[in-house]
Amino acid sequence: MNSAPPASAELRPDWLAQLNSEVVACEKCPRLVEYRQRIAREKRRAYLAWEYWGKPVPGFGDPNARVVILGLAPGAHGSNRTGRPFTGDSSGYFMYPVLYETGFANQAEATHRDDGLELKDAYITAAARCAPPDNKPLPSEIANCAPYLDRELDGLKNARIVVALGRIGFDAYLNYLKRRGLLKSKAGYVFAHGAKYDVPDGRILLASYHPSNQNTNTGKLTRQMFVKIFEEAARLIRCAPSSKTP
Repeated sequence: MNSAPPASAELRPDWLAQLNSEVVACEKCPRLVEYRQRIAREKRRAYLAWEYWGKPVPGFGDPNARVVILGLAPGAHGSNRTGRPFTGDSSGYFMYPVLYETGFANQAEATHRDDGLELKDAYITAAARCAPPDNKPLPSEIANCAPYLDRELDGLKNARIVVALGRIGFDAYLNYLKRRGLLKSKAGYVFAHGAKYDVPDGRILLASYHPSNQNTNTGKLTRQMFVKIFEEAARLIRCAPSSKTP
């Protein structure tokens, strides 16, 4: 089920199509390869009829986006099943209605890759591209994914706002800036929900709690809190200059 690429695949620029093909073929992390493939074989009872994706999950969205959403990693029975970020699990069911409400998506539902969902002025990616055990990629695994993230962030030349979902996404962007020689130290950049920083590449970094079950079920992250993050992102791009500061 859902083994075909999304209908919009032909609209991707060449650099992004090439990057995504490399991401999907990646086998750098033996622990993650074994885990994602085992989950795809064993499946969850509710999804026995599905052909799980079971591979690294590429980014998704508008390649001309001004807002980049940077998450943690695919969920074992969400993105690892569907092959699209935040699709088919509770985090996505929480996030996509908010993106729709705030004007970044054409619909509130995200269930599979050919469900008609399109992002508007937004692009979603992650610090790690494979589903990790216990949703915890190792530092070495995040490091293995970093070159993909670097190329992606370099290629998204219209991006003005980065919404980091969770501390790992937040640190992943700061580490990107360090690798690019734009940031010497992460000191002074403190993760907190709603934190906003002007960063040295001319973009604005917004921090949000991750829309995980652990956060949404306990009330640590409410829908209102999440809506405010993306309302702020929408406001900021309306005020942003037409080109990124070098």
